[in-house]
Amino acid sequence: MSEVMVSRLHPVTLIVDDDLRRTRITVFFRLLLAIPHLIWLMIWGCVAEIALVIAWVVALVSGRVPDGLHNFLASFLRYATRVSAYLLLLADPWPPFSNSQPYPVDAGIEAAAPQGRLGVLFRIVLAVPAILLTYVFRIVNNIVAFLSWFYAIIFGRMHEGMRNTSAWLFRYELQTYAYIFLLTDRYPSLAGAPTV
Repeated sequence: MSEVMVSRLHPVTLIVDDDLRRTRITVFFRLLLAIPHLIWLMIWGCVAEIALVIAWVVALVSGRVPDGLHNFLASFLRYATRVSAYLLLLADPWPPFSNSQPYPVDAGIEAAAPQGRLGVLFRIVLAVPAILLTYVFRIVNNIVAFLSWFYAIIFGRMHEGMRNTSAWLFRYELQTYAYIFLLTDRYPSLAGAPTV
């Protein structure tokens, strides 16, 4: 039976629908298997940075990110979420190169909404505390993934406590990037840990 973890207190959620089983061989070669995705993510990221600058200017003038730009940035963030989840051992299957297929770990991002121009203007400055916390959380999450790697190699599954800890840390990271990418004007939240 699969478990669904969703944080409903924020417009950006991390959805985890995973059975905890891991294939030992793909866990062992996880970093090598992720290389094509990392290359695609880097290319797509360059275009997303340009789109983000355009979205910032438009949101500064109109108070809202246009739907097309919002959807493009949300699609990039969803793909990045899947790749990161794969690397952090939050999911076992190799992620698809598009968001059209379901994946055990995904980002739920609400539609574009009006945002305060002042908040948009100073978004990167306002995000600094969240960015610093995200940096610390990523270090901890990498340690959890490293320990999970050994656990998954030995037992052929992910430890539920490690998965839940990793998902909680990663959820905050996802919300931080969504805030920076102007996908929401809600600041990342430590509250509302994913529930099983």
